Amino acid sequence: MTIKAAVVSFPGSNCDQDMHRAVHLMEWQLVKLWHGNTLDEPVDMILIPGGFSYGDYLRCGALARFSPAMASIHEHARRGGAILGVCNGFQILCEAGLLPGALTRNAGLKFRCIWTHLRVEHSSASIAGGLHPGAVLRIPIAHGEGNYQCHAEDLERLRAGGQIVFRYADETGEVPPDANPNGSMDNIAGIANEAGSILGMMPHPERAMEEQLGSVEGRRVFESIELMLARAGA
Repeated sequence: MTIKAAVVSFPGSNCDQDMHRAVHLMEWQLVKLWHGNTLDEPVDMILIPGGFSYGDYLRCGALARFSPAMASIHEHARRGGAILGVCNGFQILCEAGLLPGALTRNAGLKFRCIWTHLRVEHSSASIAGGLHPGAVLRIPIAHGEGNYQCHAEDLERLRAGGQIVFRYADETGEVPPDANPNGSMDNIAGIANEAGSILGMMPHPERAMEEQLGSVEGRRVFESIELMLARAGA
C-alpha cells in the first residue's frame, strides 16, 4: 500500500522540510500543498507542520484558517480523512474549529525547546489505534504558545470520549505537574477529534524519526496513522 500524504506550507512554516523528511522515511508519496492553492488530487492524509504561519499575527493560527488551502483540509476532514497537525498545525486545527480549545502563551511566557516524555492516554481514536495506552514516548517540543486550554465542558467531553491522546509525563509514565512544560490544562499534549481521524499535538514526532536526532519514537505516531489507513483500505 502506497500512502499519499500532503504537507501544507504557509508563509512562516519552518518545519515543513522536517515533515517532508518524515514522509520520505515512512516511504510515503509526498504531495506539497502551498497555502494559496487547493488540492488537485486525492490524498490519504494531510500533514500540517509547525512554524509561525503568517508570522503568528493576531494569534497563532488565526490567519492560516482563512487560507485557500484550508478549503481542501476541511473537505478532507468532512470525508473522514486522516489529518495530523503538529505544533503550529495543532494551533491551526483549533482555530479552524476542527479540534476544540485553543493554544495560549506558555506559563512563564517563555519559549520552550526541550525533550519531553509523553504518555499515551487513549488509543480509542482511530488515528492513535497503533499506540498502546500507558506507553511513554520521548519527543521534543519547541513552542511559545503550547498551553492548551478549553472550556470545562469540552474537557469533560475529551475525557469521556477518549480523545486525550497524549499527556506530558515523566520518563516513568507518571503525570506530575512538574512534567508539564507549558501549563497546559490537564497536562494535555495532544488530542483527537470525536471521529478519531484528526490528531493535533504540540510535540514534534517528525523530529524524532532517526537515532541521530536522539529518538526514533516519533515514528510510532506515523506508524499508527499508517495502520489506521491500512485498516480503512487506503
